[in-house]
Amino acid sequence: MAPHATFSADAAVELAVIERSGFIESRHIGSAIVLAGDGTVVTELGDVRTPVFARSTLKPFQALASMRAGVPLRGAQVALACASHVGSMDHMDVVEGMLTAAGLREEDLQCPADWPSDENARTWLVRSGRGRSRLAFNCSGKHAAFLWACTVNSWDRGSYLEPNHPLQQRVRSAIEEYAEERVAHLGIDGCGAPVAALSLAGLARAYSQLATSPGNPFADARAATIATSMLDYPWAVQGVGRENTVVMDELGIIAKLGAEGLLVLSTPQGATAAVKMLDGNVRATTLVGLTMLAAADAVDIPDVARVLESVVTPVLGGGRPVGRIRLGGAVAALLD
Repeated sequence: MAPHATFSADAAVELAVIERSGFIESRHIGSAIVLAGDGTVVTELGDVRTPVFARSTLKPFQALASMRAGVPLRGAQVALACASHVGSMDHMDVVEGMLTAAGLREEDLQCPADWPSDENARTWLVRSGRGRSRLAFNCSGKHAAFLWACTVNSWDRGSYLEPNHPLQQRVRSAIEEYAEERVAHLGIDGCGAPVAALSLAGLARAYSQLATSPGNPFADARAATIATSMLDYPWAVQGVGRENTVVMDELGIIAKLGAEGLLVLSTPQGATAAVKMLDGNVRATTLVGLTMLAAADAVDIPDVARVLESVVTPVLGGGRPVGRIRLGGAVAALLD
């Protein structure tokens, strides 16, 4: 294994398959782990020790660093700082309000300008002639919190994405504190911010601690605010009808996706599933993650089945269902 590489296909297991017309068309291999509320390992599938770029699953800990730096985030602002949002009008309004509170403008954001995934917001941007917007980029809330931290501390705003910036050093410290391991490698995420490589085990530990913060008198109150706000404002974390939002709204557990096939799910009791699809596709992550939590008795199987029915996209042919995403053998065996 190269020193700067994630786990190989030989170290992965089959987590899900795609069935079309009774034929297995594709296979998703990867790794996954489930921790109990006390942090002990319940299930390991594949290699959960080799680092992965944790991508947007790190946003709650990036938000924590901003709040520790003095950013007075409240309510939906907290959830937006943790979000991979669809760029709805409500999302963009909250981010714009964060910038206004910090005395900043959209142009100060260093995330790329983008079209929103939300159809209504995209139509408005087209018809108004505004075009692509930095507010619509899925990481804009995180960037607004970063900039707000810079204004509070009189830090340089132009270099806020540099790894040696005071804020980014605090982000790294927060990630390592909660994951209980050192960052193995540092890269640049799609939004331009530094992104840390961690093991799936470390990522699961981080979320387990975050999720139990509201009931832990020794926990950082800002971490408790993050966990509570993500569940209080699930629409802000992704978008109405989207997988993470539905899971949080219906099941009351934190759900956070990351690009390149990542998902972390954590109950208020700290039971946590972390999933990495090696091919980078996220379409089966919710199915796998929730099933693994259900197999560990961390969530009720009937509730999981109901949610999966609404968030797992069927395989279509001619506009009608002709197949489905199914559990791979390694995950299905956990239900026996």
